[in-house]
Amino acid sequence: MSIKSMPVWKWSLLLLASFILAVLLFGLSDEAVRLIPIGWIRWISCVAAAALMAALYSGGVKWIEKRPANDVPWRKSLSDTSKGFGVGVLFFVLVVGIMMLSGLYSILNIGNDRTFGIVDSFFLFLIVAVGEEIWFRGVVFRWIDEKWGFTAALIVSALLFGAVHFPQGTWWSSLAIAIEAGLLLGAAYKWSGTLWFPIGIHWAWNFFQGNIFGFAVSGGGVEASLIHASISGPDILTGGSFGAEASIISVVIGAAISVFLIIKSARRASSEDR
Repeated sequence: MSIKSMPVWKWSLLLLASFILAVLLFGLSDEAVRLIPIGWIRWISCVAAAALMAALYSGGVKWIEKRPANDVPWRKSLSDTSKGFGVGVLFFVLVVGIMMLSGLYSILNIGNDRTFGIVDSFFLFLIVAVGEEIWFRGVVFRWIDEKWGFTAALIVSALLFGAVHFPQGTWWSSLAIAIEAGLLLGAAYKWSGTLWFPIGIHWAWNFFQGNIFGFAVSGGGVEASLIHASISGPDILTGGSFGAEASIISVVIGAAISVFLIIKSARRASSEDR
């Protein structure tokens, strides 16, 4: 039975079960790798844990939905993740570039003697990206999309994505993340057809925001950053203590990219229907 043809009660129960399993999968994977001391063993473990999460997600889809998981094709894992990573880097470089031109962000010096800390964050953010994308796009977005349509899936998954960041911020930071990231990652997933593309965007955004450009990431502190900068100005422009995710600059850019991808997805769907 397809998701679309499921009775609402069954759809609701299976969605809840899938959601809980995805949360547990992410939480256990993240906690497990953090128990390993910083070093190459931990970094290899991060990659292995990310691959295991994707494999277990694929197995979960087959078990619960009785069909293959078409959104985690291993042949596209490297190419689509790399493309998404490039988009995430360009997104944040554009945000920082606008802040620099506006006098909000100025580089003090470049370099850090905690190189291991920066590399460690690179791999830990991979776990975050894979886990949260399975959670929000692979489960919430996809299940709502297949049952109730793209618009409902995009709005609900984006708002939920913003809501889970509320404990670390404010209503504005949660709304900002919902718009710039929730909409963007949902649109990226819909357009690409794979989880790898939004995983790459998510991964690059977190890493470059915190460990390259020195912003807080979702209200959390940054222990090691390549660039040490002076960030000053109204919180609505800089994002304040929450990080650039709460900047209106990020919101506008993220919304613009989202609209672009939504239009491309709609045009492709229209051409396929002809």
